[in-house]
Parts: sequence; C-alpha cells; structure tokens
Amino acid sequence: MLEHGGRLRRAAHEYGIPLDDWLDLSTGISPYGWPVPAIPLSAWQRLPEDEDDLVEAARAYYEAPHLLPVAGSQAAIQALPLLRATSRVGIIAPGYAEHAHAWQRAGHYVTVQAVDTLLTSIGAWDVLVLIHPNNPGGERFEVEQLLSMHAELAARGGWLVVDEAFMDVTPQQSLCPYTDRTGLIVLRSAGKFFGLAGARAGFVCASSALLEQLQEQLGPWTLSGPTRYVLRQALADREWQAPARIRLLQASERLAALLARHGWAPAAGCGLFQWCRRDDATQMHRALAERGILTRLFDRPLSLRFGLPADEAALERLDHALAEVLR
Repeated sequence: MLEHGGRLRRAAHEYGIPLDDWLDLSTGISPYGWPVPAIPLSAWQRLPEDEDDLVEAARAYYEAPHLLPVAGSQAAIQALPLLRATSRVGIIAPGYAEHAHAWQRAGHYVTVQAVDTLLTSIGAWDVLVLIHPNNPGGERFEVEQLLSMHAELAARGGWLVVDEAFMDVTPQQSLCPYTDRTGLIVLRSAGKFFGLAGARAGFVCASSALLEQLQEQLGPWTLSGPTRYVLRQALADREWQAPARIRLLQASERLAALLARHGWAPAAGCGLFQWCRRDDATQMHRALAERGILTRLFDRPLSLRFGLPADEAALERLDHALAEVLR
C-alpha cells in the first residue's frame, strides 16, 4: 500500500515522542471539525438503511442530480477502474497517488504528467483524472474549461474524473451540479471539511446509470449506521458550514504568511493546507519531527505539505520550530 499522512503513532514510536506531545500537520483535515452529537443506540443496533434521507441531504449539499454514498472517496478510486475496458488514462501530477495506483492495478495504460502537459493532449486519453483543487499542487480550473474537456472526452465514450476532496471551502467551483452528463464523475469527501476523516465517508456524483454499476461493484452497506446518522445532520447544518469556510480560509492565509516569513513561501495551497517545494524537504521534515511536528513529505517533487494549526498555541509552536531549524 502507498504511504499517506496521518501516521502519527508510527512517528511517535520512531522519534520517541509521546503521542499527546505531537502537533500533527500531516493531513489536510480541518482541525475545526463539525460538533458530532450523541449517536442513538438504534444506529448501532440496526443495519444501515438507504431510506434514511442521507442521499437527499447530500444531493442538496452538493447540488448534485444523482450521487452514491461510499466508504470514503478512496473506495470509489479503487472501484471505478474496474468499470471500464482497458483504457488510456491521463492523471495529474503531482497529485493523490492512489489514483494512478488504482488504474494501473486494474490493467489500464496510465500516464502521470504535470497538468500543463496533460491538458495539451486530451485526445490521447480515454479517461482524464484531475484533482480540483489539486493535492498537493494546488492547481485550479474554471468550470467552463472542465466542461469543455468533458465534452471532448464524452464524445468518444471517455470519462472526466474530478476528485474534489478539498472543494468544500470553495463550493462555487464544483462540477457536482453538472454530473448528470454521461462520463462526468466527481468524487467528494466528507472527511476533510467536516473533520470526520475517521468516519470514512464520501460521495460519488455521476449519471444514475454509472452509479448503478458502481453500487453493484461495491455491494451493500457501504456506510455504517452511525456514519450515516452523523453525515445526514452535518450536511444539513448550513449555519455551521458558512462560518467554517471563512474560518478555514483565514487560518490557511495565516499559515501561508507564517511560512513566507521564514522564507518558505508556499508554492500552492487551499483552505485546508499549504504546500512548499524545497530541495531540503527531507531534512526539514525530519528536523520538525524531532521537535514533535509532523508534516507530509513528498519526494516527487521534493516538498512539504502543512495542514492547519488548530489554534494560536499551535501556530506559535510551528513559528518557533521553523526559526530553530532554519537558524
């Protein structure tokens, strides 16, 4: 399996620092999670039921004509390649590596390229996989640009797959409202914006025909009863969502400014992380870890991704650590 952020227990063991003494900035998960209420006993005791209004709440939140709840967008990433005959697949780089891994494992011909190169040869792909905003590269696309790409692909039976795991902070840029179009598939994650990564929940927005195929592939009960109960309320809580977006954008701007003051001006970012390209990223990752601060290290290209510090104390701790390691 591929490496991911969030391996805090492993870092605690490797560096000999107690788990509670760490500042974990290795993920793009909001530190200001939605306040989870008490979960009724019935959610634990009964099998999950599709008629619980979760789909209706999700359709309203994402403004999607059709969608399917899945066990995190990761489940869809692994299953979608199984629904196509062998295809030529172009995937954005740098990006979430599980996309290329899944398409390669399913026997497709995969090319991973920087976005500028990738988009100059759309005619070469049967499937184009983009991440918007990109993780970690931060690239963004205009809605009309994406719809034009989709039309070109769909005209010859192709797919445009857009991973919008980090889109919740800027929902106006989402393609979800257009996903009744054949061959347009959007993946959404509930873990990042709502701070519910442990729930392992996401949604696939696509045509009803494709979602039926995907549901057959995944089987029943993709989400647990407690997860469905929590998600239904979180997705409907508009009073929490609006100020949460503002808070995340402000926190991300403060993080970017702090990094820039230390000569680490981010190459890219969004409302949930900032990304810095550095030739000494490996050494900096280790130096920060020795001080109990976990970041996400990338080797292609060498870079560090910083998640959001949760409060002033965490921001000050990062500030002091950067001053030390760069002294």
